Amino acid sequence: MAKLAVNVDHVATVREARKVNEPDPVTAAALAELAGAEGIVVHLREDRRHIKERDVYILRQTVKTSLNLEMAAAEEIIKIALDVKPDISTLVPEKRQELTTEGGLDVASQQERIAEVVKRLQEGGIKVSLFIDPEPAQIEAAKAVGAEMIELHTGRYCDAIGEEQALELKRLLEAVKYAHDMGLMVKAGHGLNYVNIEPLARVKEIFEFSIGHSIVARAVLVGFERAVREMVELLRLYEKG
Repeated sequence: MAKLAVNVDHVATVREARKVNEPDPVTAAALAELAGAEGIVVHLREDRRHIKERDVYILRQTVKTSLNLEMAAAEEIIKIALDVKPDISTLVPEKRQELTTEGGLDVASQQERIAEVVKRLQEGGIKVSLFIDPEPAQIEAAKAVGAEMIELHTGRYCDAIGEEQALELKRLLEAVKYAHDMGLMVKAGHGLNYVNIEPLARVKEIFEFSIGHSIVARAVLVGFERAVREMVELLRLYEKG
């Protein structure tokens, strides 16, 4: 069964709406692990709009499964990652004006720079993943710069409807196979929810899904632990099917 890594960024988003101390993403991470999540994901953005350094340092001390730090290839954040030493660092693109990450990292156009960052993180004892679009050129570039794994951006599939969604799913499945055949570990994430996860959850080459917003949204209604457990159970159900 594919693993579930829960992104708790939007717990911090709610906290920052009032600039107070609750809800606490560290507590949410602990509840997610209790409910069966096998990883915790946070994105320490340069503008600190939700997750703060304090969150990351406390999570490093409390996460019992795997801590994945999403980050831009910015010097300030690289230094923090090397100090915190998450289990995984996922390099992502970042724009100040975006609501959320809008697309994959363009590794192909900046291989030299990305290769340098990958090497620094790996020398610091951190595994590296690259968040990329499901395109052969980006997969090839990810392999070339030495990343151990990739996370395929599923946003276009999740946003599409009808025939367009079927085409985006086909593109994703082809990318998963291509990356897997190249020896890369394959994860997937962005926009996945309790409905659109089904066809991807049946793909055995995907070893982990990174899901945040839909779980946080459901948690508002049913509680965090139950929201995570329901997603874990769906992954288990679809894998068996």
